[in-house]
Amino acid sequence: MNWEMITGTIAGYLWALPLVILALTSGFIFSFRMKLPQVRKIKDMVKYLVKGKESKEGISSFQGFAMTLGGRIGIGNIAGVATAIFYGGPGAIFWMWVIAFIGAGSALAESTLGNVYKTKIGGEYRGGPAFYIEKGLKMPVFAIIFAVVSIISNAVTGPTIQAYNVAESFKNAWGIDSVITAVLLTAIFALIALGGMKRMGKFAQYVVPFMAFAYIIIAIIVLIANISKIGEMFKLIFSCAFNLNAVFGAIWGQSFMWGVKRGIFSNEAGFGTGAHAAASAEVSHPVKQGLAQSFSVYIDTLLVCTATGIMILSTGMYNVLDESGTGFIVENLKGVDHGVGYTQAAIDSLLPGIGSGFVAVAVFFFTLTTLLAFAFNTDAGMSYILRNKSRKTQKIAINIMLAAMAVIIFFGSMTSTTVAWNIADMGTAILAWVNLTAIILLSPKVIRIFKDYDKQRKMGLDPVFEPEKIGIENAELWNDIVKEKYSDLVILKQEAEKKEAEKENK
Repeated sequence: MNWEMITGTIAGYLWALPLVILALTSGFIFSFRMKLPQVRKIKDMVKYLVKGKESKEGISSFQGFAMTLGGRIGIGNIAGVATAIFYGGPGAIFWMWVIAFIGAGSALAESTLGNVYKTKIGGEYRGGPAFYIEKGLKMPVFAIIFAVVSIISNAVTGPTIQAYNVAESFKNAWGIDSVITAVLLTAIFALIALGGMKRMGKFAQYVVPFMAFAYIIIAIIVLIANISKIGEMFKLIFSCAFNLNAVFGAIWGQSFMWGVKRGIFSNEAGFGTGAHAAASAEVSHPVKQGLAQSFSVYIDTLLVCTATGIMILSTGMYNVLDESGTGFIVENLKGVDHGVGYTQAAIDSLLPGIGSGFVAVAVFFFTLTTLLAFAFNTDAGMSYILRNKSRKTQKIAINIMLAAMAVIIFFGSMTSTTVAWNIADMGTAILAWVNLTAIILLSPKVIRIFKDYDKQRKMGLDPVFEPEKIGIENAELWNDIVKEKYSDLVILKQEAEKKEAEKENK
């Protein structure tokens, strides 16, 4: 059987123009209905990341952010950018920026909803799209569909491309056999994942910032070394993006589609994956974590993806496929598969002997944190489906699923790049279709919750969430959370509201 053709055809149908339109529509709705919070609230985003604290029930805002960022920073930022350039040319980078900015609105919405409708399972906060679909939309069948799709996407289809690129980068750097890499990656994943939510959160908290920082530093070194080419590079990106470049004019449509496609794959805004980690965070108001999570989109695409694009384009270490799919418009790397090899070649061109090894290490850790985020999301999906079962039964089922995921990681290391990408795209597309539909239907509630937060901030308050007072049903856990942990904020809010009412009556 021709698996490349079969998986490619299915992925092509799922990732057609309607999904792109749906993603853009969702981003526009939330961005403009909330008056561009991705611009207005950047200060708040950073503040909550720094000040958030964990509790026995939940992780800190930063841990939730790191877990989400761990899921977002990975193969999509390194191999995904290279793939976008391969199929769509340099202009694809611009469309990745656009979808990141617009998608930040969707990321804020889904993460806010995740925290609004969270519940407590086994003494820990759990939540995500399945929970807000059931409680917010009152559509339990739709919720089960998402939970099943989420498990398949995170535990079955998602790990394949991650594992493959680790194996490929190790082979390029040191000639290590894929089987050895598969054993190493699988063993470390199992060791951390089976330790539960807290262990995964702690690992992401320390590893993700360090690796992201190191990767950006290397990109800056490459940028400085090629400083004379930067103006030309950005001119190339913009001219290709707006169909002003004769060389790449024939693939302008591809530039747009692949930029959006790989941008969404990279930042995951609209997939609902960030909502799982957001739901587990300890905050006084859901929008706080929504803002913290949406900041990860900027880090992911505007920093890490741009860093990769700069390294590849400024060094000229890339190929671009022509419109027929049989030849090349640009072929600077003969015999190099589109993926991590482009980034390795880019760094090696300036730092011989360093690039391949550094990228391999970066890919390994980025992939590991991504796989742990997948495990976290799988845990959330299984917890929802088995929420009426005992915690012991849940843990057994979750561990079985994680064991199956480890097997997929092992065998995914030895597949082909095209099949791996197609399988990953199939899973993410289905996730996006279901979740984007859900958050658009829930948009009136998201807007109401955000306005409540915004009103309190304008009053100079530390916002606290009282769902019934703004007409939000089925968020019962918040009554207990506020009563136990944030009663002082409620008192301050009541006093401020009283003063405001007195002013209006005068």
